[in-house]
Amino acid sequence: MSAPLFDPPTFSAYPLADCQAHQEEIHAALQEFLRGGSYILGPEVAAFEREFAQFVGASQAIGVANGTDAIEVLLRALEIGSGDAVAVPSHTAVASASGIARAGAQPIFVDIDPDTFTICPDALEELLKSSIGARVKAVLAVHLYGHPCDMKRLEEVARAHGVVLLEDCAQAHGAVSRGRSVGSLARAAAFSFYPTKNLGALGDGGAITTSDAALAEACRVVRQYGWKERYISASQGVNSRLDELQAALLRIKLRALPVGLRRRRQLAALYGSLLKGCPNLVTPVCRPECEHAYHLYVVRTPHRDGLTKHLLGKGIPAALHYPAAIHQQPGYTEVAALSPPLPSTETVVKEILTLPLHPYLDDAAVHYTCAVVREYLSA
Repeated sequence: MSAPLFDPPTFSAYPLADCQAHQEEIHAALQEFLRGGSYILGPEVAAFEREFAQFVGASQAIGVANGTDAIEVLLRALEIGSGDAVAVPSHTAVASASGIARAGAQPIFVDIDPDTFTICPDALEELLKSSIGARVKAVLAVHLYGHPCDMKRLEEVARAHGVVLLEDCAQAHGAVSRGRSVGSLARAAAFSFYPTKNLGALGDGGAITTSDAALAEACRVVRQYGWKERYISASQGVNSRLDELQAALLRIKLRALPVGLRRRRQLAALYGSLLKGCPNLVTPVCRPECEHAYHLYVVRTPHRDGLTKHLLGKGIPAALHYPAAIHQQPGYTEVAALSPPLPSTETVVKEILTLPLHPYLDDAAVHYTCAVVREYLSA
């Protein structure tokens, strides 16, 4: 089921198309911001925090400067740092490990489920039973590409070993597991609003969500120098604050997020139907009782490198997310030596390929992409 090859359609640029779609509202918000005189932790941030918490299904949201900071601030608020370890998949954006390291803790890498690309509960259990497992104080479950982790099983493993379960939702705004949104499935969660995300700012931004009021307050203290009262640091905090302008823009985009999610899922379904039965290709799966947010549409093929070159040559903006797992990168050599074997991660990272998908992509672009993929893999 594929369309014949034809001249390449236009592949609209994201997030530029998202900005253009909300241009009038963004201009109005900018003018209001310039008139308002409040720039840091003002009424727009407070309003966004309330609205985003409600969207996620948590009682609290804490705006911070970016998603990496969200992880760091959360771990500092939990007093997880020097001498402690945090379990995290190696197949993720390096920000997941960077936030852990910046909090003073040691990332320890865990293998993934090769079907969903998310952290494998069985691999986590094996790690926690090992000698290094005693140092692990938390698990950072990354909902990679927008697919929710197996949170029920992860919660069972974490509870059995007395570790804190946390979520990294940087790529999963709007994903759902068992009727609940990611960001409300663990003790707390970290979000990124980097411009390319499903919910993206026009710059950097991030948030922590939790229904633990005491933890939320601790995060607010950490994000602003450790202040409980102005200019008096009760502890050593950081400077990580979501600014008023980004909060105002995120409020606009948050209202449109459900429509964007529906379109992402429509395009993913179209990809699935057009690529069904394509030789040497595995398309994304969605675990039962989950709703994928499709931040990225990532396929697997043993012919990844050749197919990538072919797609780019045909004007299709294919990409690799990510060309190397974190444990394979020079900056994390020492961490890799402490981590267990990661066979699924090392197989997957050589085969993954991201096909174009965002809410402003038209059907013709998907038809063309699928036809080019079939042309190459069927040859």
